[in-house]
Amino acid sequence: MGQPQVVANLRVAIEAARSRGEALDHVLLFGPPGVGKTSLAHVIATELGVTIKATAGPIIERAGDLAALLTALDSREVIFIDEIHRLDAKVEEILYPALEDSTLDLMIGTGPGARSMKIPLKPFTLIAATTRAGLLTAPLRGRFGIVHRLDFYSEADLHRIVTRSARILGVPMDAEGATVIAHRSRGTPRIANRLLRRVRDFAQVRAGGVITAAVARDACALLEVDEHGFDEVDRKLLLTIIDKFGGGPVGVGALAAAISEETDAIEDIYEPYLLQIGFIDRTPRGRIATRRAYEHFGRAVSEGGPAQNQKKLF
Repeated sequence: MGQPQVVANLRVAIEAARSRGEALDHVLLFGPPGVGKTSLAHVIATELGVTIKATAGPIIERAGDLAALLTALDSREVIFIDEIHRLDAKVEEILYPALEDSTLDLMIGTGPGARSMKIPLKPFTLIAATTRAGLLTAPLRGRFGIVHRLDFYSEADLHRIVTRSARILGVPMDAEGATVIAHRSRGTPRIANRLLRRVRDFAQVRAGGVITAAVARDACALLEVDEHGFDEVDRKLLLTIIDKFGGGPVGVGALAAAISEETDAIEDIYEPYLLQIGFIDRTPRGRIATRRAYEHFGRAVSEGGPAQNQKKLF
């Protein structure tokens, strides 16, 4: 469900690889957290009819760790590496010939007596996922034959996902209840399913177990999730830009310090959605709260607000 263009392209590539009896070309999936990169990797392996072995960039600390993983793969199997942007540089260099020529080029020994050993690998498919595609080196990114961005989901797609998840969980829910949850899920299936489970708990304890629109709204109010899907951190971030920094611009480092959050969390988790729905803007001088953000909190746009700050830039 969702990502129709990505799914359509992958179907063609998978069918072509299966008909030729070859390994699928290496796949890079990037996009915000929670939009289904890991799930899609497992779906690809299932469609190919092969086993998938999963790991993550930070776990592969040495070249030998990667060599052990790759040499254990059978023909046409899939290895999935999450957070590939966090792969160590020395490990990444070992990956280049593996992706291009299905060989491992390892150095044995050190100093003048060191020698190179080439180890052939069975044809395999690497599926890599990242939330920070910009941090990938050009040589690594260039070795992926299939590159797709997974974007935020539409509300209609999230409605179908929530309805299906409720059916799997055995939770009675009407269409209006699903609409409320989908609308507050920030375009992200992971958040939609997490919110559904919390609304289910609320419905079970306080509403006879049935999720209606009213029950979903009451549960979200208790969870402090508003109609845009904003939680406490989102509101704190926006209000800090508006109140503490006069609407911006403010650098992400200063903003992170002001709200006691990591810069990576702001850039990876909170900022993409706020940018997508037009509540903040990125400028050469920093982040700016837009007119929509001011209106959402019932604030008047001051002289130091978004319009004035934009004028200073041009």
